Amino acid sequence: MLHIVVCIKQVPDSREIRIDPKTNTLIRQGVPAIVNFYDLHGLEEALRIKDEFGARVTVVSMGPPSADKALKQCVAMGADEGVLISDRAFAGADTLATSYVVALAIDKVGKEWGPVDIVFCGKQTLDGDTGQVGPGVACRLDFDQLTYVEKVEHLDDSKKEIIVHRHLEDGVERVKTKMPVLITALAELNKPRRAALPGVLKSVRYQPVVWTTNDFPDIDRAKIGLKGSPTIVGKTWVPEPKKVDTQMLTADSTDKLANELLDSLFGTELPAKLGWA
Repeated sequence: MLHIVVCIKQVPDSREIRIDPKTNTLIRQGVPAIVNFYDLHGLEEALRIKDEFGARVTVVSMGPPSADKALKQCVAMGADEGVLISDRAFAGADTLATSYVVALAIDKVGKEWGPVDIVFCGKQTLDGDTGQVGPGVACRLDFDQLTYVEKVEHLDDSKKEIIVHRHLEDGVERVKTKMPVLITALAELNKPRRAALPGVLKSVRYQPVVWTTNDFPDIDRAKIGLKGSPTIVGKTWVPEPKKVDTQMLTADSTDKLANELLDSLFGTELPAKLGWA
C-alpha cells in the first residue's frame, strides 16, 4: 500500500492580516489561523490517490502547540495520522532550518509507519511566500522533485511510477518519474473537499502525535531554530497608500449623466464630435 506524507503549515489568514504602522510588523493578535491554502490542494490530491488506490496518508506540520487544530482539520478531511513537530528550539527557523527538521520528521515517519512513496507540499505558504521548503526537503531526502504540479495524469502503484503536468512560465511540461517523489501543488491541481461528518467526529477525539527535539536523538542543534537560520531581514516597510481622486456625478437622466461622464474624462470636444451634445 502506498504511503503518502503531506506537509502543511498553519498560517495567519491573509484576509485578516494587518501591519503595525509604527513597527512595520504583522499584527498577529486576533488574526485567525488557517491551513495554508496550497497545502490543502496537496492534501486533497493525496486523499484522491487514497480513494482510488488505497494509501496511508500522514500529515506533518512544524509549529506551536496550537497547530494541532490544523492537523485535526486534515484528519477530518480523511488523513490517517497527524504529526506535530513542536519545540521551543525550533522557533525562528527560516526555510533552511525548517526543511532540515521536516526532512528528519518525514524520515522518522517512514521508519514508524512504512517507507514514504510520495510527499505533497503546497507550492508556497501565504506568510513566507518563498516556495523553498518543499524543494529543500526533497534535496535532503534525495527524492525526485516535481514542482508547480497542476495535474496528476497517471499513477502506477505496482511499478511505483507517476506522470504529472508541471505548469512552467513558457508552457506545460509532462514528466514521468519513479517514486519516492516530492510534489509541490498548485491551486489548479484540484478542489479540496469538505470534511464529512464521520471525519469530523473522528477529529474531535483525535490527538496528533507530537515530536520534540528529544524524539530526534541525532539532530544537529546548530541547524535548527535561529541558530540554524542564516537568513537576515535587512529592512521591512509598508508601501505608502496611494491617494485616489474621486468625483461624484449626478444628473436627472442617463443621457445627461453620460455627457457629464464624457466631459469629465475627455473634455467638451469629444461629445460634440460624436454628435452627442
